Amino acid sequence: MADRHEVSEAGAQSLAVPSLRWEELPEGPVVVLLDQTRLPAEEVELVCTDVPALVRAIRTLAVRGAPLLGIAGAYGVALAAARGFDVEEAAQALATARPTAVNLGYGVRRAAAAFREAVAGGAGPEDAAAAALAEARAVHAEDIEASARMARHGRELLGELLPGGGHRILTHCNSGALVSGGEGTALAVALAAHRAGELRRLWVDETRPLLQGARLTAYEAARAGMAYTVLADGAAGSLFAAGEVDAVLIGADRIAADGAVANKVGSYPLAVLAHHHRVPFIVVAPTSTVDLETAEGAAIEVEQRPGREVTEFALPHLQGAGVEGGSGIPVAPLGAQAYNPAFDVTPAELVTAIVTEAGVVSPVTRERLADVCSVSRWRKSRSGNGMMAE
Repeated sequence: MADRHEVSEAGAQSLAVPSLRWEELPEGPVVVLLDQTRLPAEEVELVCTDVPALVRAIRTLAVRGAPLLGIAGAYGVALAAARGFDVEEAAQALATARPTAVNLGYGVRRAAAAFREAVAGGAGPEDAAAAALAEARAVHAEDIEASARMARHGRELLGELLPGGGHRILTHCNSGALVSGGEGTALAVALAAHRAGELRRLWVDETRPLLQGARLTAYEAARAGMAYTVLADGAAGSLFAAGEVDAVLIGADRIAADGAVANKVGSYPLAVLAHHHRVPFIVVAPTSTVDLETAEGAAIEVEQRPGREVTEFALPHLQGAGVEGGSGIPVAPLGAQAYNPAFDVTPAELVTAIVTEAGVVSPVTRERLADVCSVSRWRKSRSGNGMMAE
């Protein structure tokens, strides 16, 4: 079950609300989310008391973004364990809630493995639940550290590619603190450049059809005092033609072993534009987003979302928290068919570099990517089912 808690009106002076947190209430533990479908109009917390509520929040994009989905998945397993629900059933429901986002399954597997290991060692239900929670907190802490490392590596890379500062960066979708335990992925790099006085302009794609750029990235940029401009997705080409883009920075939801990158639909056209105009196209993502078991980009399962998101115009917050349906203002004839993939896949040859917490992969090749993710440079997490940076 999920309950809504009003927090504040959003704005420059509003309180910072964590994207996700675990809270122990008298009636039992809960996972508390900042409902991203309500932004930027208002900040509302969504309190999930069970896994079905968390799954609905994931599917309706109340919680979203690759790293944060991994954290949410891990805490979801811990929630099921702590409340005495079937952990295996919960893990399955969580891991399949959004098929393209590899971090979701990563977080679920780690917490579930810690729970199983504790049970196999003779732990009772309470101790096994504590083990799952400890692993979820480890996933959370690692993401905070990874975010800081990516920001540092990314800013250094920008300095090498674009010496002198004054960067004009184009971004797509949302990749800041709203998708992370820390300050994000691609937007964390732009924020680091901003703090160093090296960012001249952040170009923010609106990101149709759910406007994660206009609603969320602009919200974060405004809070940080960054110079930003929102543009229609189709206007990006004119920016490149006018020489107004120095680099493209995006996040990722899954990176295949060959370096192909799945990200919010609209990313691939930006890569083509960047390649044509000889502008660096940089992907920023933690190594937990790299899926070495998926051999190539063509094998990535791309989530297909409801056609009404395209044929109707309705901001998600108008539908209510955790609601998958909804009625918006029709913008297409009744019965019109819609093509609405959540992601597209950019081949490695169009990617200038992949920035991870473990280092920068450039040029992007299967061998270099595997090296960054190799066990020889990493140590196992406590569950033995994930990697943690040294």
